[in-house]
Amino acid sequence: MVEQLKPSYTVAWIDKIADVPQAEWDALALPLKTPFLEWTWLHTMEASGSVGAKTGWMPYHLTLWRSNTLIAAAPLYLKGHSYGEFVFDHQWAELSQRLGIRYYPKLLGMSPFTPAEGYRFLIAPGEDEEQITALMVAEIDQFCVRNKISGCNFLYADPQWRLTMERHGFLRWLHHSYVWNNQDFQTFDDYLGAFNANQRRNIKRERKAVAEAGLRVEPLTGEQITPELLSTVYDFYSDTCDKFGWWGSKYLTREFFAQLYPHYIDRIVLFGVYHDAPTPVGMSFCLTKGDQLYGRYWGSFQDFENLHFDTCYYTPIEWAIAHNIQNFDPGAGGKHKKRRGFPAAPNYSLHRFYNPRLTQILGNYIEEVNEMEQNEIEAMNADLPFKQK
Repeated sequence: MVEQLKPSYTVAWIDKIADVPQAEWDALALPLKTPFLEWTWLHTMEASGSVGAKTGWMPYHLTLWRSNTLIAAAPLYLKGHSYGEFVFDHQWAELSQRLGIRYYPKLLGMSPFTPAEGYRFLIAPGEDEEQITALMVAEIDQFCVRNKISGCNFLYADPQWRLTMERHGFLRWLHHSYVWNNQDFQTFDDYLGAFNANQRRNIKRERKAVAEAGLRVEPLTGEQITPELLSTVYDFYSDTCDKFGWWGSKYLTREFFAQLYPHYIDRIVLFGVYHDAPTPVGMSFCLTKGDQLYGRYWGSFQDFENLHFDTCYYTPIEWAIAHNIQNFDPGAGGKHKKRRGFPAAPNYSLHRFYNPRLTQILGNYIEEVNEMEQNEIEAMNADLPFKQK
C-alpha cells in the first residue's frame, strides 16, 4: 500500500526489507551505534526463514521517501505472540483477555530476538527529525486503528530517541540488562583490580580451571571466520537451546548463520574454545561496532567447569580492553553477570494501546511498576563485588 502524505513525501509499508536497496537502507543505519538495524542483519533474519509467517514475526516495515530517495524507515513486525522479545508483556495480554479485548496482533519495533538497546526510527542526516518522527507516528497510529491492531511497542529503545517518543505520547516501561563499562582499563589485570579481594580470587580460579582442563579460548575475526565456523556456531547455539527445552528459545535457522558470510563478518567476533584438535569444542558468538561489543550466543558440546564464564565474559572483556571497547552487553538474563563486573543497566520499552481501557490502566500503573524496577536496579548495584572507594 502506498499513499501520498504531502507533495514532498511518500510513505510505503513493505513486507520484506529486500524491497529497499541495501545502500539506501544502510545510509540511514550505518551511522547508528547499534549493528542490529543494518540491512544485512535484518535481511538475513528474513531470508533465512528465522523471521516470517512460520515464526509469527511478520515483517511490515514503514518507509518514507522523497522522490526515489529513502529518507526514513522503521523496522516493524506484526506479532501474534510475545515470544523472542525478552520483554515480558504477558500480564498485559492476560489482562486484555479478562477484559474481553483482543491483544494480538500487535505492532512491534525491535531487531528480532535481540535484547540489546538501540532501537529507533532510521532518519537521514540533515532531515527535520521532529517533523519526520511526527509523520511516522501519525502513519503508525492510522495503520493500527485502521487494521484493529491492539498496540504499538518499541523495545530496547535508544535513550535519546526514547525522550522524543515520550513527547509523542508513548509510555515508557523500565527494564534492566547487564552491561560492562570500560573504566579506562588498559589490561585485564586493571579489570581485576576493580573487584574486592575475594572476587578477584574467584575470577582467577575460574580462569585457571579452564586452563588446567587444557582449553584455550581464542578470538576469531575477519578472514579467520569461515563458513564452516559459522555452521559450527549454529550447532553450538542449537545444542544450548535444546538443553533448556521449551525455554531454549531456538529462533534462528542454520541458514541464518550461513548467510552472514561473507558480507557481515566484519561485525562478528567469535571466541573459539580449542582442546587438542583444530575443531572448536565450544564457542561464543559476538558482534561489534565502533566501541560497542554485544554477546549473542554460545555453546559447548562438553561440560567444562567455568568455561561459560571464560568464553562469554572474561576473554571477551580481555579482547574489549585491547580494542578500546567502551561497553559490552553480554546478552539477556543471568544475575550471575553482576559478579563478573556487569552492573544492572536501565533500558526502556515504549508502548501505546489503541483501546481506551488498556490505555487508562497502563497510564495509571506504569510509573508504579517503573519505580519498583528502579529500586531493584539500585539494590542489585549496591551489592556489586567491587572494592570500596
